[in-house]
Amino acid sequence: MQFNTQDTDEKLLYKLLTGTIIPRPIGWISTIDDKEINNLAPFSYFNMVSSDPPCVMFSTRRDNNKNKDTLNNVLNNNEFVVNLVTLDIVEQMNATSASVDALTDEFELAKLTPINSVMVKPKRVKESLVHLECEKIHHYFIDNETNGGACVVIGKIKIIHIDDSILMDNNYIDLDKYKPVARLAGSNYGTLGEIFSIKRA
Repeated sequence: MQFNTQDTDEKLLYKLLTGTIIPRPIGWISTIDDKEINNLAPFSYFNMVSSDPPCVMFSTRRDNNKNKDTLNNVLNNNEFVVNLVTLDIVEQMNATSASVDALTDEFELAKLTPINSVMVKPKRVKESLVHLECEKIHHYFIDNETNGGACVVIGKIKIIHIDDSILMDNNYIDLDKYKPVARLAGSNYGTLGEIFSIKRA
């Protein structure tokens, strides 16, 4: 089966892409607005893009030509924190995916604990085992004439916080204790499952 993207309905494209490009890590992005209101939302269009310099990206949809609160905050102050999602907090992560107004603090909504960052203003999720404090260095709008498209944000990591409980000798990550969660399609999520190794060619 072939799908010409110009002739394929957007909902079907979404289903096909999110069902095949899996698993996807979840960037749980915390930001803050000019009124000091916290915002927290998960994004599965997220990944690392560079280690030197250390950078991550996330992308947010712009349905009906409207920015999400996360994007507005990042464009306003150029700062965000990526909180990585683990199995024990996946329900709280899901709670922050709800569409709420900009005055709602998702930390309070999901009963999470905001803690201060070191080099950026947005708060970190205490319950998360890994936090990446980021400064936006680039953003790019992907236009869609009928709906609004998306915006890709690239952030340079200024500080990496890793909970001591998941660090092993030589700073390897103990995956059995870390238990990261990945996004699949629809309402499905996944854990690491079986791990195997292949020597690099």
